[in-house]
Amino acid sequence: MQKQKIALARRFGLLGVSLAALALSQGVRAEDGSQNGADRIKTASPIKHVIIIIGENRSFDHLFATYMPKSRDERVLNLLSEHIVKADGTPDENFDRAHQFQVTSAPNGGKYFISAGSANKSLYSTLPAPDLGGVKNSPAAGILGLPGGDPGLPAADQFLFGTGGTGLPNSVGPDIRITNVNTLPPGPFQLTGPTMPYDAYTADTIHQFFQMYQQVDCAIDKEHVTRRNPTGCLHDLQSFVTTTYSTAPGGTPHDTGQTMAFFNMQQGDIPFLKSLADEYTMSDNYHQPVLGGTGPDSVALGFADQVFFGDGHGNATTPPASSIYNPDPLPNTLNQYTSRKQWFNCSDPTQPGIKPILDYLGKLPYTVQTKCDPGHYYNAVNIKPAWTPQGTPSPAGAIPPVTMASIGDLLSAKNIPWKYYGGSYNVSGTGTPLDGIYCNICNPFEYQLNYPAMRADHMRDVTDLFNDLKNGTLPAVSYAKPDGAMDGHPASSKFDLFEAFARNIIELAQGNKEQWESTAIFVTVDEGGGFYDSGFIQPVDFFGTGPRIPMIAVSPFSRGGHITHVYGEHSSFVKFVERNWYLGKLSARSRDNLPNPRADDDNAYVPVNMPAIGDLFDMFDFDKDHDRDDGRNFR
Repeated sequence: MQKQKIALARRFGLLGVSLAALALSQGVRAEDGSQNGADRIKTASPIKHVIIIIGENRSFDHLFATYMPKSRDERVLNLLSEHIVKADGTPDENFDRAHQFQVTSAPNGGKYFISAGSANKSLYSTLPAPDLGGVKNSPAAGILGLPGGDPGLPAADQFLFGTGGTGLPNSVGPDIRITNVNTLPPGPFQLTGPTMPYDAYTADTIHQFFQMYQQVDCAIDKEHVTRRNPTGCLHDLQSFVTTTYSTAPGGTPHDTGQTMAFFNMQQGDIPFLKSLADEYTMSDNYHQPVLGGTGPDSVALGFADQVFFGDGHGNATTPPASSIYNPDPLPNTLNQYTSRKQWFNCSDPTQPGIKPILDYLGKLPYTVQTKCDPGHYYNAVNIKPAWTPQGTPSPAGAIPPVTMASIGDLLSAKNIPWKYYGGSYNVSGTGTPLDGIYCNICNPFEYQLNYPAMRADHMRDVTDLFNDLKNGTLPAVSYAKPDGAMDGHPASSKFDLFEAFARNIIELAQGNKEQWESTAIFVTVDEGGGFYDSGFIQPVDFFGTGPRIPMIAVSPFSRGGHITHVYGEHSSFVKFVERNWYLGKLSARSRDNLPNPRADDDNAYVPVNMPAIGDLFDMFDFDKDHDRDDGRNFR
């Protein structure tokens, strides 16, 4: 996905488009009014409309490292509260809790490993220098030359596409905008400083399945496990993995210490999300659903499960042997993967990379069903979905269509209106300058066999969302995904662009006062992007969960600056929709079957009934009985 997004700069250079053609390609569809009945549908809460806004690739500590709750009655788990860093971003007394290590000898007999003990690793003397990773000028600056710019942002925010370039003559090597870039201590560091503003393009870092399993360094032994951390994930191999999985001996790694970067809210970074956290409810225990990237993590928002390779009619088949992933290290290397491909069969412990994960899951202090169906191959990396946005078959190499039920299917079966609003959907496939920045791997419904039939009623551009918000024609359930220029993804976007996108939607929603009184907006990201996070990780199956990511609920029913500690992930959104609209479950194996977490008074972050995933009702205060499983029947 990173290569696709960095191509933005080249696409935006093609500005020979007439105003009339651009207006036609980005025109807003007329609505049929079918969603007007959303307010009359029975719900388990006063919420009649829910929107989830999904940005890209930022962990919780990466954004909220120094956040302090507005109320003294609230607490947050982050680098500041754990005394890992101080409010000024410098190391604090517990900085060693976030120390990063390099593996010095093979922990698993020369095979892929997911953990390392003290005998196999040593502390970095300094963090591998964070690099530029190919970032130089503003990759989306060409948007400023288009008539009207990108319609996914208001005119007042269009200037953001042209700011944030490095100002450096080079795009490789250490990012010298970072203070003391070559002598950073081996742990988290503040990204921003005198020469690195918040409004800056910075490098991406690796965020794929096998790499992330290694980065979090999980094991069930006395070196890893504590009462606060019963699953034994130390998060201490972040930089080691980024510098070894793809680098030949003696080679120069290009994806290094940036995984440990964090922003500093105490110094004005992330201002809009900070304001939302101050005023509404935030979770500091919400996680990316799987260990991996955008595609697998976005799929969970629709299925609470993972898709697989099949015949296009719901039956599992075996992909070509040349596409099977092999993370075992090459001969004479410690961690240079043999073959970074697409698929893995986690039901077979003899397959490369599988046994170490199965062994770890089998030792957990609770029982985990792997959800690795026999003979099924699941994707380790981002792979295009079965269909193009226009409903035509994707080119060869895409994930064949699946017949799994999605949350969209359950909603449609009960005639409950829903829509997926994707940035630049209207221009996708038109050949115009903004073509190519719609995120196809982000739309879970494009993986379904019945996607072409869904399009007319359920697929829209974000510009249509803006109109539905203004006109009071919002469906019951909405997904809002910005395009690749404004989704906040490192290297191809900036987080202030995503903040501007989210702010526009929230302000439009609040501007329609009658509709707003029954609306809730969730603000989150797809996954953590490989950035460090210090939070507890609860495996619920072979695929995850993974590190924490931000989640804020914005609603008249979530005011007050509360911070919830209930364990959640993207399947929690599916559970919320199911519970609020009385839908039932997706399948016998999907994660929406997991119970809501029960907390220990001494440790709110670790459910006592693992595996367990919340349904997000804890983020609202409807009435004193709002947490009952059956809810109340609001009409």
